[in-house]
Parts: sequence; structure tokens; C-alpha cells
Amino acid sequence: STFWTRSGIQLANLTPKQKELAFDLLKSHLSKSGYDKALRIIALEKILAEIENSPRTRDPEKYHLAFYGNPAEDKVWAWSFEGHHLSLNFTIANEEVAVAPRFLGANPATIRSGKQKGERTLAAEQDLALELVNSLTSEQRKQAIFRSEAYWDIVTGNSAEVSPMDPVGIQFESLNESQKQLLLKLIDVYLEVMPKNLASKRIDNLKKEGLKDIRFGWAGATETGKGHYYRIQGKTFLIEFDNTQNGANHIHSVWRDFDGDFGRDLIKEHYAASDHK
Repeated sequence: STFWTRSGIQLANLTPKQKELAFDLLKSHLSKSGYDKALRIIALEKILAEIENSPRTRDPEKYHLAFYGNPAEDKVWAWSFEGHHLSLNFTIANEEVAVAPRFLGANPATIRSGKQKGERTLAAEQDLALELVNSLTSEQRKQAIFRSEAYWDIVTGNSAEVSPMDPVGIQFESLNESQKQLLLKLIDVYLEVMPKNLASKRIDNLKKEGLKDIRFGWAGATETGKGHYYRIQGKTFLIEFDNTQNGANHIHSVWRDFDGDFGRDLIKEHYAASDHK
């Protein structure tokens, strides 16, 4: 695992009251299920500390809160909440909110022993995708599976800006009705991290820009316990998921907006509509 310096103040350096306010802020910018997911990912640090015998490096207090700009004075400001397997970025422009990029990971994805044995984190992200790939006909699989071996990690890494990747995989239009619904349900799982109004707005925009350009691409095994990776790409967004490391029990997932990461689209709108020169 790679460690690097993160921006902002660590939770360990906050007072109990400040910590409470930090989590209230996070709660207010996510849906209930998104917030619960974030808490579960943070809680996995304790499990990992036991598995790796590394309590100093795996610590739920080692998450960072950072502010960019002044929320009290600025019309455009941003903040982030980051740590191991969690990177949530929020940009606020004229009271509009962008929640991208979003990175969520889980190790272990399924807890194998102890009191919490059998508990899973990011289960729907894996289960719906496996259900979809295994529902494909042999002809459809030829289009969807673009690589026999899963990628070891997210291909776009932690790049500040991403561009559309090669158009691999099966197109939305080549799926049957129930497969289309499965794919939309899977996309929804990624959107549901955001508050309901933002998630609804995003899915409406996806439908407006046309679902036909969305592609679902698969690499690796099509069963649990073996490394697998998938990519969902549309005109304006990219989802990547891998479960390859630690005997395919270690998930990474990311949502990227080509124009909206770090609120770039909101900031452009703000400057276009104001008298900034």
C-alpha cells in the first residue's frame, strides 16, 4: 500500500466537538446510505490493523479534513474528506454542490473471521455487476469482456483530471431490457452515495445526454474469489471497479466526471455568469 501526505487536518488532531462537527458536515453532504458506507470503510481500518498487526498505520483517526476557500465568505469553496480507501471531494458554487471525484475502497471486502465475520462492504457494486456479466449471452460476452486478466488497480489512478478512455465493452443498446435495468441499477448504486436530489439530477442528465453511448466493459474472472475489474463509461462520466488484490477480497471503486470533477463545470458556470474578468 502506498502512503502519501494528505491535505488538511487529521481527525486525531481535532477535539471531540470538532470531530463531531466534521462528521455532521460529512453527513449533510452525503445520502444516509452514502454516509453509512463511509463509516463502514473507516471502521475497516480496525479490522485491517488486526489482520496486518499494524495499529500505527491502520487507524480510523487517520482521515483528513481539508477546506479550500472560506465557507463563510466565498461563493465558491470546496472541502474534502480523505484517508485510506476513502476520498470524497465537495465543491460548492453559488449553493450548488458537486460531489466528484469519489473513491471508495474496502479491505477486506468480506470479513473472513471474528465477530463481524461475513460482513461485506461495497457488496452491491460487486454483486450487480457479476449478475449483469453472467446474464450475457456468449455473443454479448464477446463484446463486453475486453481483457482476460483483471487490472490490479484503478487504471486512472489518482489523476486530477481524466479524459474518456478507449470505448471498450458492450453498448447499452446491445443489452436486453432486464440487462439494461441491471446496468442502470448498478450506476444508481454509485450515484446513491450523494444526497437524493443530486443523485436524481445526475441520472436525469444521463438520460438526457442519451444512454445509448454508455458502455459496460469487463476484465478478468466472472465469479467471486478471482480477480475481476469492470468499467462503465458514458459521455460525461467513468466508473471503475477492481477486486483483484488480497485474493480478490480487496475492492477499489471510483466515479469520475470528465467535466465535473472538483466542480469544474460549476466553477465555469459561476465565472461565466458573474462579472469576473
